[in-house]
Amino acid sequence: MTNMRIIPASELIINDDGSVFHLHLRPGQIADTVILVGDPGRVALVAGFFDSRECEASNREFHAVTGSYKGKRMTVLSTGIGIGNIDICVTELDALANVDFETRREKPVKRQLTLLRLGTSGAIQPDIRVGEFVFSRTSCGFDGLLSYYKGRDAVCDLALEEAFVAHTGWYEKMPRPYFVDADKTLFEHFRDTTREGITIAAPGFYAPQGRWVRLEPHDPHLNEKIESFTHEGRRITNFEMEGSALAGLAALMGHRAATICTIIAQRIALDACTDYKPHVRRMIAMALDKLAALE
Repeated sequence: MTNMRIIPASELIINDDGSVFHLHLRPGQIADTVILVGDPGRVALVAGFFDSRECEASNREFHAVTGSYKGKRMTVLSTGIGIGNIDICVTELDALANVDFETRREKPVKRQLTLLRLGTSGAIQPDIRVGEFVFSRTSCGFDGLLSYYKGRDAVCDLALEEAFVAHTGWYEKMPRPYFVDADKTLFEHFRDTTREGITIAAPGFYAPQGRWVRLEPHDPHLNEKIESFTHEGRRITNFEMEGSALAGLAALMGHRAATICTIIAQRIALDACTDYKPHVRRMIAMALDKLAALE
């Protein structure tokens, strides 16, 4: 059985102080509710809302604070930018929750984490305004990460995937896009304070999101195809860079996960808001209140 396997030191690296390799957190230092932010500087902003703090850890772009907000224990963790860092964070958070570091075996009773990413994003539909909060009911990955894991198809919406590939005339040498739903409980819980969307997580900020500085994108019309795509009355709403891996890995591991993004750029209007911190602060306050009330 899987839980009888001893996980080798090369597969799960544990530091001399008993902390996991990248995050520098020890088992017991993470709460069941984990808020993920990209910017390490945003950890202080989130933790500033906490009523109390119990521990803090920092390594490279990964900065974590565990504390309490309105009586609920929470951890806020920065991931840095990109899908690869989400692979690290979700895997190591799951290990902290569900692997016995002494025996290097899976625990027989699994702990379910609630993982909520709070990010920033660019809208690709003209009616979505800067400052709005978009809940990624479905995340689309352009990165290919989930295809490295067994069970990829079981957690993906394959009909949506096929429809998107056909509509865009997807270039076969790029990683095949995948679509994963957020946790349904989280979607219903945040439904009254966000607008739902299908969010693309791109493996880069420039060409993968249709930007052209000096290097021309392979398909300069891809964003137009994305904007015009619909499936069963739903459309793609925004771009970011992490949500698909979060949704996919959490679904495979049995955790609850979702992404909420503040819109800070309007790609159709070719406009961006550089003073977006007040919008992010409102999103954080809203999310913390909702998480504190979540069962």
